[in-house]
Order: sequence, then structure tokens, then C-alpha cells
Amino acid sequence: MKNILDLHTHTISSGHAYSTLQENIQAAKLKGLKYYGMSDHAPGIPGGTHFFHFKNLEIIPTEIDGVRVLRGCELNIIDELGTVDLEKNILEKLDYCIASFHSPCYSSKHTLEDNMSAYKAICHNPYVHIIGHADDGRYPCDYEELAKMAKETNTLIELNNSSLRPNASRINGQENCRKILQACKKVGCMIVLNSDAHISFDVGRDDYSTILIEEVDFPKELILNYNEDKLNNFIKLKDSTSKE
Repeated sequence: MKNILDLHTHTISSGHAYSTLQENIQAAKLKGLKYYGMSDHAPGIPGGTHFFHFKNLEIIPTEIDGVRVLRGCELNIIDELGTVDLEKNILEKLDYCIASFHSPCYSSKHTLEDNMSAYKAICHNPYVHIIGHADDGRYPCDYEELAKMAKETNTLIELNNSSLRPNASRINGQENCRKILQACKKVGCMIVLNSDAHISFDVGRDDYSTILIEEVDFPKELILNYNEDKLNNFIKLKDSTSKE
């Protein structure tokens, strides 16, 4: 099955990435992607993108060179209450949002209970559609509980290709990504394969992810990248269930 999307990518607006939006879209087209999602870091992280960036995303065409462009953001989870670092009036204008733990914004001293409390709030946040790289061992997680919460709220759990790199900075990425897949497979939770690209050459990259998917025999029908018909409906379902 062919991967048609990548929803976790960064441009030079993020401060520690190295390619422009145009370069990333060109890379997406070369990879044969139909959907490209730009998700620069929110302001809370050092070097993060100023909130003016997100307010001005409306100037970006929804289709560029045959690639559908989705305007998103990678939010920082700030505390155990699930606080994020962009205001509602900005979030409601975006196509989607990822929410992730990052060490400059959320301490690794938080407990498992703290982390699960944060994830519960994030899953019920109507403006968050994807849980980003929950594989980082610095932030203990009950993956089966997270998968249940994500399924109940129509939140996608990300399988982050960058976390699976041999030189990845996240702790126990390989082991924890496997646990994520096993938990999502058990409860029937949808996932999304994302590159977390910080340079155009990595846009659409899913090589490590697909190897792991095959190893655990993860159901293809639970992978958004292979099911275009679920893309828009999934986001609508997320919105409606979270606001009930």
C-alpha cells in the first residue's frame, strides 16, 4: 500500500529546521505524496515559531504543484493539565494540530500519573488531532490506556519515523514504538505515520516505521496514510466527539 501523506514536518520557521516550505512541498511531490502537512513548532519551545506565523497561514494556497497543503502546528504540552502554547483563536483556524512533550517545555520529573493526566486532557482537546512521538521514554506512558483514550476521542497516535533512527535523541524509541503499535492493534486505535522531518530530504520518510509495522503485523486499515477516505472524516469525528 502507498503512503499518501506526511503531517509532521518542519520548515525554517521552526528555528532548528533547514528547508523552506516550498522545498518541503517539492520533496513531498517527488515522494508521490498527495497531502503535505506543515506543523512548525509552537512558540513555547526555544527557537519556536512566533504566533504571527500561525495567524498568517491563511495566505498559503491549499494546493501547490498538485499537492494538497494542510496548515497545522506542533503544540507543546506544558503541564499535567494538558495546557498548550497557542490560543484558541489561532487553533480554530488551523487544519489540524499535533501535541507533544518536549524537554524544554515539560519536565521529565513528571510522574506516570501526571503524563496520563496530560494526555487525557489533550485527547479531549477539540483542536488536537494527533499525539506526537509518545514513544519518548523520558515521559512514562501507559500505552494501552493512551490507545483507549485516543480511540474514544478519535485522536490519532503518531508512529514517528524520526524516533526509530539509530541516533534518535528520544529514549527507548524502538521499544516504545513497538509498544504503541501493540496497544493500538489491541484496542483498534488509528495511527498515522509521520516523518517529523526537519529537512526536505526527510519529508515523507517512513522506512523505519514500515519495517516495524511489518514486524508486528499491524493492520493496514488502522493506518491513516493508506486510507485517504478517512482523512477529512477523521478530523470531523474528532471535533464532534470532543465537544460533546
